[in-house]
Amino acid sequence: MYYHDKRLQYPVKVDSPDTIYARMLQQAIGGIEGEIRVCMQYFFQAWGNRAPTTKYRDMLLATATEELGHIEMLATAVALNLENAPTKVQEAGAADAIVGAIMGGENPRHIAEGMLHKTLLSTGMAAFPGNSDGLPFDMSHVYASGNIAADMYCNVAAESTGRVLAVRLYNATTDAGMRDMWSFLIARDTMHQQQWLAVIEELSGHAGTLPIPNSFPQEKENQKFNYAFFGTSADGSPPPAGRWTQGPSLDGKGTFSVVQNQPMGEEPVLGPARPDSGAESQQIG
Repeated sequence: MYYHDKRLQYPVKVDSPDTIYARMLQQAIGGIEGEIRVCMQYFFQAWGNRAPTTKYRDMLLATATEELGHIEMLATAVALNLENAPTKVQEAGAADAIVGAIMGGENPRHIAEGMLHKTLLSTGMAAFPGNSDGLPFDMSHVYASGNIAADMYCNVAAESTGRVLAVRLYNATTDAGMRDMWSFLIARDTMHQQQWLAVIEELSGHAGTLPIPNSFPQEKENQKFNYAFFGTSADGSPPPAGRWTQGPSLDGKGTFSVVQNQPMGEEPVLGPARPDSGAESQQIG
């Protein structure tokens, strides 16, 4: 069961409405780096969490619910950026932005095309569950594996790419209200990165969680290749040396090495096509 407080989690104010910025905000709502993604990811990870303790499930549910509030904030920001300007003025502003984008060498489709028509015709000048190109969020980037460590690493990546987008959107505006909102959301991204990493640390860090799943016996792996970096240069030149090519592995269970990738199998030879396969008669043979 969920409860709703109609007051926003954090104030959302727009000093100078900007239709182009409204479109950019949509990426933070329904883009692959956006709030719908992390909200649904944390909910499904929580709903499927199996463990002797419920604390990870409870933590995921709390953060997923928080993300619903972030979606509401961003949807409000989109609506406020589309406010107080008649349609013709908005269209003129979009046209000016397109001209400026062309002069600056940018692709105008990345700036303005489509957003205005979407918000006017489909949503009544409000936000929608899609990205900045108007594509609906389809859940294909929601990762809930049933493995707590795998999910935590996925969550770190999600919050990292989300924070990158948030910083870009902060830098893309000079509106004081929008920057204040982003200062809050960026701070929350910082905390969320830390809390997922804290779970990994609580699970004994890399040594305690890797390789994922740690429940599979490593003696069943091919021991020659489980910590070997494959060099794939055609001339056989060595790969760039780094932490991943020598020394102990991060989980402390092996030693990094380098192997020049060479074919270990034969060229695949497939049998003839079936008579009912629709292939050419020469293929059926």
